[in-house]
Amino acid sequence: MPNPRASHGEKLISVLLPLPLGRAYSYGVAAELDLAPGDFVSVPLGARQVSGVVWDGPAQPVAAEKLKRVSARLDAPPLPEVSRRFIEWVAAYTLTSTGAVLKMAMSVPAALLPAKMLEAFAAAESLPDLRLTPARQRVLAVLDQAPPRPAVELAREAAVGLSVVRGLAKAGALVKVELSPPPRFRVPDWRADGPRLSAAQTEAAEALRAQVAEDAFAVSLLDGVPGSGKTEVYFEAIAEVLERGRQALVLLPEIALTAQWLERFEARFNYPPAAWHSDLTPAERRDGWRAIAGGQARVVIGARSALFLPFPDLGLIVVDEEHDASFKQDDGVIYNARDMAVVRARLGALPITLVTATPSLETMRNADTGRYRRLELPARHGGSPLPEIQLVDLRADPPERGRWISPALRAAMSETFAAGEQVMLFLNRRGYAPLTLCRVCGHRLHCPRCTAWLVEHRLSGRLQCHHCGYHAGLPETCPSCTKEDSFHACGPGVERLAEEAGELFPDRRQTIAASDTVNSPSEAAQLVAAIEQGRVDLIIGTQIIAKGYHFPMLTLVGVVDGDLGLAGGDLRAAERTFQLLFQVAGRAGRAERPGRVLLQTWEPGHGVMRALAGGDRDGFLEAEAKDRQAAGMPPFGRLVAILLSGRDEGEVDAQARAMRRAAPGGDDLLILGPAPAPLSLLRGRHRRRLLLKAHRRTNVQEIMRAWLAATPRLGKVRIQLDVDPYNFL
Repeated sequence: MPNPRASHGEKLISVLLPLPLGRAYSYGVAAELDLAPGDFVSVPLGARQVSGVVWDGPAQPVAAEKLKRVSARLDAPPLPEVSRRFIEWVAAYTLTSTGAVLKMAMSVPAALLPAKMLEAFAAAESLPDLRLTPARQRVLAVLDQAPPRPAVELAREAAVGLSVVRGLAKAGALVKVELSPPPRFRVPDWRADGPRLSAAQTEAAEALRAQVAEDAFAVSLLDGVPGSGKTEVYFEAIAEVLERGRQALVLLPEIALTAQWLERFEARFNYPPAAWHSDLTPAERRDGWRAIAGGQARVVIGARSALFLPFPDLGLIVVDEEHDASFKQDDGVIYNARDMAVVRARLGALPITLVTATPSLETMRNADTGRYRRLELPARHGGSPLPEIQLVDLRADPPERGRWISPALRAAMSETFAAGEQVMLFLNRRGYAPLTLCRVCGHRLHCPRCTAWLVEHRLSGRLQCHHCGYHAGLPETCPSCTKEDSFHACGPGVERLAEEAGELFPDRRQTIAASDTVNSPSEAAQLVAAIEQGRVDLIIGTQIIAKGYHFPMLTLVGVVDGDLGLAGGDLRAAERTFQLLFQVAGRAGRAERPGRVLLQTWEPGHGVMRALAGGDRDGFLEAEAKDRQAAGMPPFGRLVAILLSGRDEGEVDAQARAMRRAAPGGDDLLILGPAPAPLSLLRGRHRRRLLLKAHRRTNVQEIMRAWLAATPRLGKVRIQLDVDPYNFL
């Protein structure tokens, strides 16, 4: 259907803006400006200029006096059609605006502008009359029958100072020219020899290569125990993609994991891939975006946001640690990157590989029902055995009062240190102590903006809220009873554990690995180097050190509080705890020396603990699946969480009641709430929650749209929807 004409020689087009707006807008465009869907354009919006994308479909007619016109086409590769379809799909599924999803694909506005040209110098066609010193002669010799050079490069090659180059230019012996910046990324060498694979690895690698060659949608689960060489297997699939001249995307849940992964990639392919995460500089993000959009960046490793980059020729997606909850984004556009990656692969008709040692229940069900192909690596590469997991019953063998390391764990640490090996203590709790209270009156220090206790961070000398970032110094007197020096730290964090370990083993070198101390790939690389080079005896860490790393001298892992993740009413608490502790255990004994794991618990009879000690992962998942199925919970049912928040508590409560009154009915629907959220105050906003539970085949998006349409809006209350929620706080 042709676009309606706005006036003579002009046509209408739809432009989608990266803003939380309900639809694309119509703009006029001169006939000589030939625009196509996917082109990036600059358009007026109110009194400002904004960037957008020419969208598919006919534009809505606009009165001539109200019509605004496209200002310019931007010099950037167009947004591919598959990216546009993906944006629309994610918006429909997550019940958010298409523009809000587009914003994630247009996260680097500077990348839409032409690259800044480099200033370089070439030899003038005829030399002016000047004295040619030896230094000047060397500069001219470098440029003799050679392309222009930037001043710094020219000075370095000629072994002269920059002043010599500038002097020649001022004298007219050199002329300025502009050069395009050199490519930042080189094509990884897929022909380079990789490591020798085991028979099981070879079989799995050949299966993944075959899927790439078929050039069609397929989902594989690469299910291998820790240390089985899963990364080297999917590297073979990446090699196949590179050989075919296409692009590959690898998603990792933690930025900190990239350090060791990048080393392994460069060792395999001789060149590093493009990286995409929040720690990049603006210039790196700009160059990376353009290289990806232009097809020059052939392999990309990134966090979940990398999924929305405009790949023009994507041939493979790999989701490493597919089970990890970090793939779920809980603000803005709320989505699960693992699930959306499967959708992106389907829309692009390309294979996707989900990689893990502890598959999520959703992924296991898809593998069991034949939707996903399961490739197994049941043994560690090189034949080293999996570590023995021993439960330490804290009821029978408790630590000393005020301590957290049991006698059994302390003895095992002494033996390991004596053997010249490394120890890891795992406690998934940052800071020094999770709670600080007054010994006299019991007053607890809490965040003024959240329903949360302030966590003491003794290394930085402050109290901090881990939910909103609020921080303050420890008060000298209690705000309630005014007693001085009356505050007492309750419970352990990694800093307090490090303090105790330092007292027990004062001659051992230790480091803390937590998001407070390791929050960038460069810091992770420094930590990894220190551990690998034997400059650290004891690693005390949270979940950022629990997966993906390979430390040959690490033979003992001590889990200080194995029960920590089981608290609360999260339906995935047992599954998450098992996954995390299984991954932690997998850090021990990954080389020639055997490893062991001591797991301290107050509940040794809990199903999670029994499964870990017995090595019965599949039995645990089967039992967990039966419980979920009986309760109609995911993956056997559907959930949508509704979160209402606002500054005025009364308005939030009124909106929650209004929404409950408009709730849909039906035999297959259950509406729970409204109720105060566990964090009923967060960043100064009062919060109430409702939960819709439905049959697995129910179209929850259609139900939610009708529900929202029937709900009157009151005051300034924000309503957020989370389809397939992971976080119930």
